[in-house]
Order: sequence, then structure tokens, then C-alpha cells
Amino acid sequence: MKNKKVTVWLPLLFSVTMIAGMFIGFKMRDEIPGKGFFYTEKRRPLQEVMELIKNKYVDTVDLNMLADTAIQAILSKLDPHSVFIPAAELEQVNEEIAGGFFGIGIEYNMYDDSLHVMNVLKDGPSYKAGLQTGDRILKANGFVISGKKIIQDSIRTVLRGPRGSIADIQLLRGNKIMNIRVTRDMIPISSVDAAYMVDSLTGYIRLNKFTQHTYREFMVSLESLKKQGLKKLIFDLRGNGGGVLDEAVEIADEFLDGDKLITYTIGRHTPRKEYRCRREGQFEKGELVILADEGTASASEIIIGALQDWDRAVIIGRRTFGKGLVQDQFDLSDKSALRLTIARYYTPIGRSIQRSYSNGGKAYYDEINNRLHLPDSARADSVTINSGKVYLTSSGKKVYGGGGISPDIYIQADTAYMDTSLARIFLKGLTGDFGYRYFTANRQLSSVFKTPREFANGFTIDDNSWKFFEAMAMKDSVNLSGIAVKTKAYLNRILKASVARHLWHNEGYYESSNREDEVMQKALDVLKK
Repeated sequence: MKNKKVTVWLPLLFSVTMIAGMFIGFKMRDEIPGKGFFYTEKRRPLQEVMELIKNKYVDTVDLNMLADTAIQAILSKLDPHSVFIPAAELEQVNEEIAGGFFGIGIEYNMYDDSLHVMNVLKDGPSYKAGLQTGDRILKANGFVISGKKIIQDSIRTVLRGPRGSIADIQLLRGNKIMNIRVTRDMIPISSVDAAYMVDSLTGYIRLNKFTQHTYREFMVSLESLKKQGLKKLIFDLRGNGGGVLDEAVEIADEFLDGDKLITYTIGRHTPRKEYRCRREGQFEKGELVILADEGTASASEIIIGALQDWDRAVIIGRRTFGKGLVQDQFDLSDKSALRLTIARYYTPIGRSIQRSYSNGGKAYYDEINNRLHLPDSARADSVTINSGKVYLTSSGKKVYGGGGISPDIYIQADTAYMDTSLARIFLKGLTGDFGYRYFTANRQLSSVFKTPREFANGFTIDDNSWKFFEAMAMKDSVNLSGIAVKTKAYLNRILKASVARHLWHNEGYYESSNREDEVMQKALDVLKK
């Protein structure tokens, strides 16, 4: 009788167990986003549209390009800093983050359909092989460069290559054709534009970006200046658009003591993460001034925000860009990448310095230019106009969140010398062209002026040099005959610095141009008090 009962109930038990297992399994599947009980996945309209274009459209189209355009359109509805990076551009973008690439180590430009060597990286592959500033490259590995107009990407492709690969260069030096073999190697993209002593106690460091090597480069510069007697530092972050957050945190740590909070990040799907000081810094006590402007963004603002909150530095210049968003880069299947905003960062006292982007990307970026057109009385205080919340620093000083970081000492941008002629000169790169041509025609300068300081004090752009520049500009349809006195003075300063760049690279440029820079002079005045 018992066996008969088991025989009757056993199939039912198996059925119940199977149904329960199916139910539990589908419930677990429900935990996966978009998957429900007895769910059949549907194609999205975007997929359907792409399929219809592929199978029905009248003409042949590049579907990959269409897909890229669709992604960019989607991202335009998010924040201005979430971007899609096509596969063709990803390598160059990653080079900027990594702080280097493989190549031959020269700066170049095209003049009259001829590739001129503008600068040879000291101790780089071309330097070791014997290339010189002023050489004209005719061929590289058989590829004809001079004598025809070619696009910059073609030049980059033929000059760059894997470490250890060979570039056979044919060049013209004076009237002599030469063949030089260059072995490609790592070419660093330096973050430090300049690091020098302004006087016996005051040093100057300028950073242009934050790559994976910026902290190391900064520390080499800082330690070098300390050996020269550094007691006061001017840290120039003007035009620094940011980069790797961790590198900015490491540099901020060198200025702050204890375990002070430097910044923290938090997002909808990202838990709060704090970045704090974790070691004794190399410049915790010396006087510190930071230079900033509307081009100072992101990682640069992390440093400035932390030092302002802790009353560690005097900020001089103009209101910073106002980017308080953190991006993470996600590699995609076709070797493209998505740089997506995943969190916001905050200063130690809780300020978010991110500007509003509710009116779209165009209005967001136009706001930077519009600042220059504010009434004079409003420019200095513009951050308070755009902010809704007041914060107090460690000493009780009022600071503001949103819209960037307002400097402690405001220096208005001098727009009096700005005109259309000046804009066209910079657009065409004429000041850099002048510096190169002047240097190659006056190589004796390197024996006349031994240091950038000697050059800054002793060199001037004379009337003949100005007339030569006027003639250069006229060839590009820029007439300087009626230029304002103030604009001419500004251009002379830039032309002089451009010559210095060919003698001592970027350090020469900034040591020369800083001599007449209003913001720099204000920083020196503050440090003398």
C-alpha cells in the first residue's frame, strides 16, 4: 500500500519541484536589468533604424560613421564632458594621458611646402643622430615630405613608430643634402613648461597638464629649485585643463600637512571616496602663490580648491573654468572608447565648483568667453553672481561653490589690445614662425646671451625686426600698418619670447614673457610683503 502511494505522489512531487526551480531561476533572472519573467528581449529603435539603413537605404553609407554620430548625439544630452572617442583618435588621446609616445623627437612645421625642424628634443633620438634646428626634412623612409602639400596626420604616421624601429631621414642643411638614420624611442610629453628661480628666494613652476608622469616631473623641478634656495613659490596653473586626478592629489599633498582632506568624489553609482594627505610634503611651510585663469580646469581646480579651503595659498588671476566632474574611460569593442562622467568631486569643505550645463554644451563653453564682456565691476565678483551657497575656509574666509573658483586677488584680463588682426596672427601661428626664422638667421644669439635671464634683460625687437614681421604678416593678408600702440607692445613681448623658445625651449619662452606679465608681477609683489 505504501509503495502504491509513493508511485502516485512521486510524479507530482517532481512536477512541483521543477516548477519551483523554474520560478526561482526566472526570479533570479529578474535581478539582471531589463530581464523579467518569461521575458523576450526586443530590439531597440536605434538597432532597427541601423538595420533598415543597411538593408533598404538607396545609397551606400558608412554604418560605422553613422553609429559614431548616433553615440555622439546621445552623449550631447548628458554633460559636456562625457565624450565618445573614435578608434582613429584614441591613440593620440591615450598618449596625452600616458605622457609620451614613440617617435624621433623633433618639433616641426611646414613652410613653403617644406618640413622644417623647429626644435630637437635634447638627448632624444634625433639629437643623438645629429639633427639640428633649421634642417629641412625631404624624405622619411622613402616617403617624400617636401615639395608638396601633405596633411599633418601623414607626417605623424611616417615619423612615429615602434620603439627601436628605424627612420631613414633625408634632409637639407643649408645647401647640403644629408642622410641620417634615427632610431625611434620614447618621447615624453612634458607637463612642466618651465621651472626656474626668479630671484634668490622665489621659484616659478608652470604645469600645462596632468599626465601619469606629472607628479614625478613636478617633484624633480621642486627639488631642483630647493637646492637653489627656494623659500617662496609661484605655481602657475593658467591654461592647465587638467587630466589625471591622482597626480593632482599627489602634488596637493606636497603643500599640505597632517592627514588633511584634499578632495572627495561621489556619484549615483560611485560611493564616496576621500583623498587625503598621507606623507610629509616637501613644501608645507614656504609662501605659496597660485596663478589661475578661465583655462584652469578639473585637476588644476582640485589643487586650487584644496589649498584655498585650507588657507594654504594666495590665488591670483581670474575665475577658473568650473569643471567638477570625474570621468572614467571605458574601452569599446571596435577599439573606440567612451569617457563617461561617473562622479562629482568636492573641495575639502564640500564645494562643488561645477558650472551649470543645463542650457546645453554651446552655452556652457560660450560662458567662458562671455566673462570677458561683463561690466568691469562684475568680472571680479562673477563667481558670487553665479553661486547660490557661501562656504567658510578654515580661517573663516568666505568662498563660493559653483561656477569655478574665484581668486583671492583678481587681475582683470586686458582686452584693450585685442583686435581682429591679433586673432588672425595667432590663428596662423605667425609669432612662432617669426621666432624660428629670426633664430635661424641669428644663431650667434646663443653666444651673446648665456641664460634666459640675460636674454630677458638685454634683448629687444628692433625696428628692422618689426618690419620683417610686418612683411611676414602681410604675406598672410594681415595688415599691421595701423596697429594700436598697446597691441604692438604686446606683440613685441610675444615675438621676443618666441625667439627665446628656440634658445631655451619653453623655459626660455616663459622666463622672457613673464618679465612683463601683470599677473606674475602681482604675485611677486604679494611675496615681497
